[in-house]
Amino acid sequence: MGNDGSVERRPRIALVLSGGGARGAYEAGVLSYLVGDVSRRLSRPVHFDIITGSSVGGVHACYMAATQQDPGSGEALAEIWRSLSFEAVFPIGAADLVRLPWRLLGFGGAAMPPVAASEELPQRLPALLDTRGLESLVLGRVPWPAIRRNLDEGQLDALALTTTEVTTGRSVVFVDNANQSLPQWARDPFIIGRSARIGPAHALASAAIPLLFPPVRIGQSYYCDGGLRLNTPLAPALRLGADRVLIIGLRHRSTAEDEARAARRPEANYMSLTYLAGKALDALLLDRVETDVDRLRLFNAILESGIQAYGPEFIDRINEPILALRNTSYRVVRDLYLTPSEDLSAIAASCLLHQPRSGGIQSWLSRNIARYVARGAVGEADLLSYLFFDRCYADHLIALGRHDAEQASDELAAFLS
Repeated sequence: MGNDGSVERRPRIALVLSGGGARGAYEAGVLSYLVGDVSRRLSRPVHFDIITGSSVGGVHACYMAATQQDPGSGEALAEIWRSLSFEAVFPIGAADLVRLPWRLLGFGGAAMPPVAASEELPQRLPALLDTRGLESLVLGRVPWPAIRRNLDEGQLDALALTTTEVTTGRSVVFVDNANQSLPQWARDPFIIGRSARIGPAHALASAAIPLLFPPVRIGQSYYCDGGLRLNTPLAPALRLGADRVLIIGLRHRSTAEDEARAARRPEANYMSLTYLAGKALDALLLDRVETDVDRLRLFNAILESGIQAYGPEFIDRINEPILALRNTSYRVVRDLYLTPSEDLSAIAASCLLHQPRSGGIQSWLSRNIARYVARGAVGEADLLSYLFFDRCYADHLIALGRHDAEQASDELAAFLS
């Protein structure tokens, strides 16, 4: 109850999940700790009213939207990651070694028709890698009907996935809720919202890293990885009405020592195509979430200072002109931002060094492709860290995610209370 006898509204809590390919195992580790350990500490399941995600975070967002009430879903998600292998996710045969260079050079592209639609999936454009293994995982491991049921029954307010529209380069945020309505959106012409009944196609489109994974047709357009412009979709969570936002990032925030160590690496690295491709992918997926979080905290400080100085009506007074101009209002929004405490690309490089000998031609080819992806990198493997679907790598990232969440367990429990 408020001081005036009114009933206070329960804060709407949002979960914001980032993109990063195979780095998503870290996210799975954090989520397994949340769903299991934090739920036990709270004596109830953790509950998120709004869930947004991009790229692999979009797939995780769908999984959480369907299963967050299930206390075993976090460990089940971690087991999915542990079951993956590079050769199963990206099966590479001898014929692929011939085709890949020609595809990279652009020969034969016009002759390659789109992948035909099936009962479960729409049409996809061709790409360098065969991702049928990933598609079957998305189709088979996410209980899709449960998302609709949770939305219709009020267990979840909204689910949102970010994608990039191939022809225009715009970020398109697909929003699903019970009444299929879209809230007031920003006036940014390059980030637009669309109401949708989210399904496997939206998740695969959100996770389709350009060139490597096939863009997916939704309606009349093709869509690919949402991380190109909006890798950590904080803004959609705020526009959907979140009062608290838990953000899980997949990029280690470098220290001064990390930067100095990187500057001393051999110049030969810069002549490696795979090293440069990894850095380019880092740059593509580097979004403004740190800036967005800083801006959010600045607005919170301004609003809280105004309330202390002028009373609770301060927010109502400043929102009068804001509502007239933008049809939305300012409010205090708490945040908790978790990021890896270690460099995930360095972990990928270490795991690759300890790979066992492979049996079979396909396994041998896949492992050597992985070694080529990391070639030239000393102590790090940025490109590999996005593509290395591997038990050793997943184990390390899941353990790191659980460790980092445990270090913030008091904050998490208070935040979710």
